[in-house]
Amino acid sequence: MKPTHLTLICHARTEAQRVGRFAQDDEPLRDPPSVLAQLSTTARCLTAPEHRTRQTAEGLAATVENGLRDCDLGSWKGMALKQLDEQQLQAWLSDPYATPHGGESIAALCQRVAHWMDSGLGEGEWVAITHPFVIRAAMLHGLGAPFEAFHRIDVPPLARVRLSHYGQWRVVLA
Repeated sequence: MKPTHLTLICHARTEAQRVGRFAQDDEPLRDPPSVLAQLSTTARCLTAPEHRTRQTAEGLAATVENGLRDCDLGSWKGMALKQLDEQQLQAWLSDPYATPHGGESIAALCQRVAHWMDSGLGEGEWVAITHPFVIRAAMLHGLGAPFEAFHRIDVPPLARVRLSHYGQWRVVLA
């Protein structure tokens, strides 16, 4: 058995991130970067299906992978944080099973990402362009941390997280 190495890269900055609102599914980037020069040429590349991740992966031979899709925030898509009902927002921040927006819970997102990591990748080197929420979920899975730790991780645009799997997932610091 050979190890699996997974580098997750957060998509580039969007206008939604700049102004403090949740993204729409087709949210474009403010300034599309080129990540091609910084990546291993032997790695297999994946990207989430949303426009902002595909733009970030532009120039790579990346395959769209539905398992990397962003968290479904239901009725909160496109809304600024300051527009949300304070009680609903607090419920969502404190309870990983809460879905006041009618979309996907943090717990469901974490379970989906863990399932993808455990069954969707083969051995070898992988690079995946995805979203801050997906990267947080992957880190929790790699660390075996509880869902309640989800909102304690910040993932800025173009951040990279490396994980490896050889019998179990590990977070790799470089």
